[in-house]
Amino acid sequence: MAERLVAEGARVCVTARKAEALQEAAAALGGPDVVLAVAGKADDPEHQAETVERAIATFGRLDILVNNTGINPTFGPLLETDPGAVRKVFEVNVFAAVAWLRHAYDAWLGKHGGAVVNMSSIAGMGSAPGLGAYAASKAALIQVTAQLAVELAPGVRVNAVAPAVVKTRFATALFAGREDEVAAAYPLGRLGLPADVAGAVAFLVSPDAAWITGQTLVLDGGLTLTGTL
Repeated sequence: MAERLVAEGARVCVTARKAEALQEAAAALGGPDVVLAVAGKADDPEHQAETVERAIATFGRLDILVNNTGINPTFGPLLETDPGAVRKVFEVNVFAAVAWLRHAYDAWLGKHGGAVVNMSSIAGMGSAPGLGAYAASKAALIQVTAQLAVELAPGVRVNAVAPAVVKTRFATALFAGREDEVAAAYPLGRLGLPADVAGAVAFLVSPDAAWITGQTLVLDGGLTLTGTL
């Protein structure tokens, strides 16, 4: 997503837990006049505040926020899942997204306006065996998106994207060794690519989406049309 936004002319601030990998990714995107990398945990309030502050100090503005954080450390029946694990999923997937937006809103968006995109999932649009905590968190994020879109209008647009299985390291366990089998369930005949998601995000934060807010754009190759999650 950062690569696509840079290609569209944006200057970007990227953040992730692993500092070395983050710096490598940032270097591939461009020089310090285009990319700022700030390592830290997404659910750390101090990291959130520092990142927003540094982004504005470096680039002079903050027009776009993409909440692309997500974890899914649990698999199994929801009632058998450790409550602490469920809480952590919600802290990262939901509460952190709200916190990032709060920092960005207080520091810039509230006065100057902008666009926000939250990363949900088609898992949040139905029920899937074994994905209870993750699915519930992504469903919550869809509702949070709609709620904040109303509360922050007209100055700030808030939307979400809900991908199906995308070929990333995060989702590898869902298709490793059986990609053709998994892809066969999709009417468009393939799994998603990072570029598919990046294109949707770039659209939602662009002027072309100026009359769109509170919506969740499903990116699933037609999968949900078949009644399958």
